[in-house]
Amino acid sequence: MEQRAERPAAQHSAPMLLLDLQLGPLDAQEVAALPAVVDLRRWALAALDPRLSPRHARLHWPAELTLRLTDETESADLNQRYRGRAGPTNILSFPFEPPPGLDPGQSRAAGINALLGDLVICAPLVRREAAEQGKTETAHWAHLVVHGVLHLLGFDHLTATEAAPMEALEINILAALGFSTPYEVNDDANGERRRI
Repeated sequence: MEQRAERPAAQHSAPMLLLDLQLGPLDAQEVAALPAVVDLRRWALAALDPRLSPRHARLHWPAELTLRLTDETESADLNQRYRGRAGPTNILSFPFEPPPGLDPGQSRAAGINALLGDLVICAPLVRREAAEQGKTETAHWAHLVVHGVLHLLGFDHLTATEAAPMEALEINILAALGFSTPYEVNDDANGERRRI
């Protein structure tokens, strides 16, 4: 009699995300205004849905993500150090890179194949940008978490060719979470999108 291999029970349940949440030098008022951990996890998981793209389908579970929420000073320091740009930025993404010479089998054996990387979000800048853009802080937080996770998966927006699939994913993920698009289409002939 032929035996059929059963899928592991873990694949039948919802994907699990191990979230390492770190707080940088934020004052009590800034900490009180942060989103709930359950929301941060939900937004990250939505951006990791294996059905979204072939890149997503290759994810290993449980996935691991470090999320650091910090102030403008630390954000500016990291932005200068790693991107050579002055001033704070709303989000920095640091995808995990396995040590040189480690093949996929060794990565699995070492348990590092599910490491996504680190996201650093500047909490005061999120608050200020949300007000400037006329959106809720919650919507802006959700967008930045989704945006950052997509960067960790290798999506980018340096060119229009790269930006189109990334923005489409962001729009769809955020819509599924109940948020409106973070982009709007200009009325110009090119139909260029700009951040709102």
